[in-house]
Amino acid sequence: MDLFAQTPPAQPLAARLRAANLHEYVGQQHILAAGKPLREALEQGALHSMIFWGPPGVGKTTLAKLLADITDAHFETISAVLSGVKEIRQAVDIARQQAGRGRRTILFVDEVHRFNKSQQDAFLPYVEDGTLIFIGATTENPSFELNNALLSRARVYVLKSLDQEAMLQLIERALTEDKGLGARQLSMDFAAKELLMNAADGDGRRLLNLLENAADLVEDGSAIEIELLKSLLGDSVRRFDKGGEAFYDQISALHKSVRGSNPDAALYWFARMLDGGCDPLYIARRVVRMASEDIGNADPRALGICLDAWHVQERLGSPEGELAIAQAVVYLACAAKSNAVYMGYKAARRDAAEFGSLEVPLHLRNAPTKLMKQLGYGEEYRYAHDEPNAYAAGEDYFPEELSPRQYYQPVERGLEIKIAQKLEHLRHLDTNSARQRRKQP
Repeated sequence: MDLFAQTPPAQPLAARLRAANLHEYVGQQHILAAGKPLREALEQGALHSMIFWGPPGVGKTTLAKLLADITDAHFETISAVLSGVKEIRQAVDIARQQAGRGRRTILFVDEVHRFNKSQQDAFLPYVEDGTLIFIGATTENPSFELNNALLSRARVYVLKSLDQEAMLQLIERALTEDKGLGARQLSMDFAAKELLMNAADGDGRRLLNLLENAADLVEDGSAIEIELLKSLLGDSVRRFDKGGEAFYDQISALHKSVRGSNPDAALYWFARMLDGGCDPLYIARRVVRMASEDIGNADPRALGICLDAWHVQERLGSPEGELAIAQAVVYLACAAKSNAVYMGYKAARRDAAEFGSLEVPLHLRNAPTKLMKQLGYGEEYRYAHDEPNAYAAGEDYFPEELSPRQYYQPVERGLEIKIAQKLEHLRHLDTNSARQRRKQP
């Protein structure tokens, strides 16, 4: 059966070339090659509910339609952007009618991550009782965006960006097949194809849309030249979904490159994010976070350098600001590393949450009124500047119900070597002080 035998010629090229069978489907061989679980399920007609997770333009919708065609299942589709519980119920009613005729129904939900929890829950009874086979498509990480109940009933398949081989197949089909541009007898050399593939960045739909735009500007029987593509593409940027998976993957790669003391990789990921259209101010804010989380007091200058870079971006914009951020990124990558403050802060937050509202000891309270002084506020407080070397050895600053903790444990790198030495000296003074507020165990 040819799904597209009646495809209107006015449809966009990407729609006209949508694969009508597995032979035409490009990419995703890691799940569709012979012997792979999804391929075997197809060949046996053993459909199951599933989630297709991958970037735009890699064939999620097309694959769902092929599954329905190959297994002779009714195909019903809704979009989470445009649909609600009403549309879900309508799809369920259609699935029940099809079941009465002895035919299975695949319900394909595009951008399923856009549905809220209650909308996602609406599918569960019908998935469980076999009324429908659920296939959801998402560009977002299902672990974060989908309910555990729905995830537990569906298998997740990761679809990847199209590689060069797959994109070349698409270009060849577009230029030679009658339902594509074949009748126009257009040609392209490899350099032009390569530029087109780079601009598409693994997105098959974008690839075909760009090719169609270029084809509209040339005569039949002529070549699509690289200069034409350059003028058409302009400053076309790589894929970078500012709220999606690629966004978080790339900022994660930048952060881990800094933490791993690799300035070259850090610069690469910084450049990739800029190339993808990321706001430099967002990167500047994250770089400040890196300075505190991964460098800390091993090199306190790092935080100031990052804040200065942020200010340069705010005051001067691009490209001066981006260069300042690049300087900060390189400095962080090369700096001594310590997460001691970060780990200590998290430990203190855990204790604050666990132990609740412990009272501030009386000696640490201010006493601005006579009544407060009568109640003992501030009594026996030792003013550090009046003590030898400005340190009140043996003093205690924790709540009475909470034994003193050592949250901050400096590492043996950078300035924290000296900080650790000083803290160890102060602990020695506490241990040997004759004025210990809380006796050592």
